[in-house]
Amino acid sequence: MSTDSNMIDKLIAFQQKQKFADSAWQERRLNFSNEEMCSQLEEHFNVCAGELIDAVQKNVSSKQFRNILRTGLSRLKSSDYDTEEREFICDYFSQLSNIVSVDIKNSLNSWLYGIILNSLLKITYLLKRREQIIEIFSNACIKCGSKLETFVLKKEVGISDHNWYIIRCDACNELNLLTLKPDIKEMRFGKFKIVEQLDRNNYTEAQAKTRLEQIRYFRK
Repeated sequence: MSTDSNMIDKLIAFQQKQKFADSAWQERRLNFSNEEMCSQLEEHFNVCAGELIDAVQKNVSSKQFRNILRTGLSRLKSSDYDTEEREFICDYFSQLSNIVSVDIKNSLNSWLYGIILNSLLKITYLLKRREQIIEIFSNACIKCGSKLETFVLKKEVGISDHNWYIIRCDACNELNLLTLKPDIKEMRFGKFKIVEQLDRNNYTEAQAKTRLEQIRYFRK
């Protein structure tokens, strides 16, 4: 069977399926939406699937498939539906996009969550992906024992460990002295804040501890 024939068969099966029948809502463990809305959505998806069938027969590009789906989605006003209904709708558009092998996740997320929230979700995802932790250094707070973790994001051979860090534990506000290993290019700190950085060229460990005591005394 050719790819086009396979697509058409799947789209026809999608049209024949009772997409918003009571049983479909039960499968999702949701309360039934009103009959008129379900009937309108059923018709809407059948029309969209029909447009895709015509497009397959005309051998259109992936971009045109994507435009058909986006247009179909835009014909539905997101605010007319509650969260569970919107998720149900997006699931069916996702099924159609999978049949014709196009990606419309960004459009679905924008319709589901709103453009602003979707942008924030994308930024959060990118930041998390960028901040891939490759090593963790953990020290226990000298007062409360909390984990004071340093997350290493990037390493580069040749970078020296040239600082003492006087840090303050978020849990109990106790000052601690932190030292790190060489070759750290980028890092993020966990549940503590840096109070001062002391250059090892100017401070021995004993002098760094003395400075910590000075801060503890004068910044009570």
